[in-house]
Amino acid sequence: MTACKPRFDLTTLGETMLRLSVPVGVRLEMAGQFDVRPGGAESNVAALLARLEHRTAWCGALPNSPPGRLAANHMRMAGVDLEGVHWCHEARMGLYFVEFAAPPRATQVLYDRAASCAAQMTPAQVNWAHLLDTRLLHLTGITPALSAGCHAIVTEALAKARTAGVAVSFDVNYRARLWSPAQAATTLAPLLVGVDVLFCSRGDAERLFELRQAPEEAIVRLAQRTGAALTVMSVGADGVLAWDGVTLHHQPALPAVIIDRPGAGDALAAGVLHGWLAGDIARGLRYGVTLAALALSQHGDMVVTTLAELEQTVEGSAILR
Repeated sequence: MTACKPRFDLTTLGETMLRLSVPVGVRLEMAGQFDVRPGGAESNVAALLARLEHRTAWCGALPNSPPGRLAANHMRMAGVDLEGVHWCHEARMGLYFVEFAAPPRATQVLYDRAASCAAQMTPAQVNWAHLLDTRLLHLTGITPALSAGCHAIVTEALAKARTAGVAVSFDVNYRARLWSPAQAATTLAPLLVGVDVLFCSRGDAERLFELRQAPEEAIVRLAQRTGAALTVMSVGADGVLAWDGVTLHHQPALPAVIIDRPGAGDALAAGVLHGWLAGDIARGLRYGVTLAALALSQHGDMVVTTLAELEQTVEGSAILR
């Protein structure tokens, strides 16, 4: 008898917040109005892959309020399944504020996410059958930093995925405002063991795991330490590296005019996973740098594009020549 095909290509969970931003030249303390958009590392990936015609689901927690429904509406418009969402009746939505700036000032980010609906989520509130009905479960290092309950959710998700034979991708995605490098390294190290796809930036590899070698050596050492089947390391303006245990792949970054930086790393991850789901890692890296460039050129964390536009952009750029 043939096993049933999973319902989804990718499922994920984590915190989705509302982003309130002001344009370049406006200070937050003098703001008269905000641009409001949802954003979260996991939901950004799910939404982008849904726009690329994959079946995706996000199974986090949202308050049953206008802000929560605003975030849900954006994900639904992208095509993300929300059947597994836990709706909270007495909790708040996490917020973050962005003050875009031009040199010599740097863009500033301010979080207001304590005691959010997502941070209060427990393993008992997860629809495990829904979350694990997938080819790939995507997790990030942001979620276990939110609370003990969220750490327990990620730990249980990894255990259940292994038991069910579900592949796992994990993005380290270190956030200094949530915990220290030492705390993150201690907590994340056991969670990363044996994942199928591991994402870690060059900076996070150095901060958390003290891998200060050249990127080409650091990525191999990280793979050896974690046992990840595929390790992907973003190296800023130099693009992205991937090590599959045999071959070291490199894809240069695609030039872009930067309009809005948040979400570019999630777009890179989505592009790589788009290729991984099709069994083509090298092309996945090309998708990744292309989508990262598209993310930088758009407002908001959730990239709006289509499969046709992505293919046209990849074929029309220098990255395949």
